Amino acid sequence: METLAALTYLIASVLFILALRGLSHPETARQGLNFGIAGMAIAIVTTLLLPNVGSWFWVLIAIGIGGGIGTVIAQKIEMTALPQLMAAFHSLVGLAAVFVATSAFMDPEAFNIATDGNIHLTSLIEMSIGLAIGAITFTGSVIAWGKLQGTISGKPVTFGGQHALNGMLGALLVLLIILLCITQSGFLFFLIVMLALALGVLMIIPIGGADMPVIVSMLNSYSGWAAAGIGFTLHNNLLIVTGALVGASGAILSYIMCKGMNRSFISVLLGGFGAEGGAAAGASEHDPDRQAKIGAAEDAAYIMKNASKVIIIPGYGMAVAQAQHALREMADLLKKEGVDVKYAIHPVAGRMPGHMNVLLAEANVPYDEVFEMEDINREFAQADVAYVIGANDITNPAAKNDPSSPIYGMPVLDAGDAKTVLFVKRSMGSGYAGIDNPLFFEDNTMMLLDDAKKMTEDIIKAME
Repeated sequence: METLAALTYLIASVLFILALRGLSHPETARQGLNFGIAGMAIAIVTTLLLPNVGSWFWVLIAIGIGGGIGTVIAQKIEMTALPQLMAAFHSLVGLAAVFVATSAFMDPEAFNIATDGNIHLTSLIEMSIGLAIGAITFTGSVIAWGKLQGTISGKPVTFGGQHALNGMLGALLVLLIILLCITQSGFLFFLIVMLALALGVLMIIPIGGADMPVIVSMLNSYSGWAAAGIGFTLHNNLLIVTGALVGASGAILSYIMCKGMNRSFISVLLGGFGAEGGAAAGASEHDPDRQAKIGAAEDAAYIMKNASKVIIIPGYGMAVAQAQHALREMADLLKKEGVDVKYAIHPVAGRMPGHMNVLLAEANVPYDEVFEMEDINREFAQADVAYVIGANDITNPAAKNDPSSPIYGMPVLDAGDAKTVLFVKRSMGSGYAGIDNPLFFEDNTMMLLDDAKKMTEDIIKAME
């Protein structure tokens, strides 16, 4: 049975690798998802058939409860709520790691990690690391969920000596893990849990909303490493491999996201980027006498119908308004008029890696019309119109020409190079970075102040 289990776990691992590969591109994402489902099904069935599982009664009850909750969530969740859903799922992975580690510590003989009541040193090391990472992941993910959901302010929460305190708590956590491995003290075990839970909160509260895409990716990586650590405790090779895959892929994605924002991973963890606030309505923060040009749907419809090339830049405003279907309908009308339509995706658009790609795919936007920033940025100079729908910080030219700006050096989409910029926003307020966008006040920019979905639908009516 052990040989057969090892073989099926290997097959499941290969399917998980194929799933990650498939999810790397929109065209193969559905196939990748199917690979992942198949791999997980094989993993679950194999685990249930292991001789040490015992009674299936409670296992099947747990699967039924969890599966039922998951089914309801999958049916009711809005696509715009995916970032906070991912954060919530990460928190559950972290909490599971804490529960498994606690169970193993309380009854090591049941997990075959002890001799004469003494837990093996290697098992203690693996268990305590998985425990600490899991606890940090749990509370950190809960805070991230709150910031994304809006129940907690997206503004960074900072105080004097915060980084020194986090550093001290981190060092203390390492010391407690070493002492636990020496003494096997139950008091130290639960002290590690409490300290790691607190550290998870303290690590995430100073991080502003603009850095949330990186944080979601980072927490994904943490949850993977927590699972891998617990895999060692359970002597489950598949859990080790799967956790390592998730941990490594999340870490790589975090690096890519940081590169897309021109920020180091350490600077993200130090926080302070993403304060709330905004410019006064209609006036430039740098030049109060400079006014934005306010337009209407009829103006935008006329300009775009007479254009030869339109580049659409979706952002979180599109997600909040659920305007992706109206946007695709508008693009279809433009294409019937002979207009070349493309979509430009910034790597940190939205609140989650790939957020905009998922929303556009939901609206059946053709994959060959969607381009990453590095592939389309040079085309803005030849575009007649850049239609920016709720994408504030990722189009801010201050990132290129204002050394004093907190986002200076961050790669942005060169929307301002188009002949006309149509900027759809609810108001003249700032984005998650909390800074003024000079693009609002450029001579070639027309602000379309309304709900993104309503404005896009009004443009469609005007075109028709």
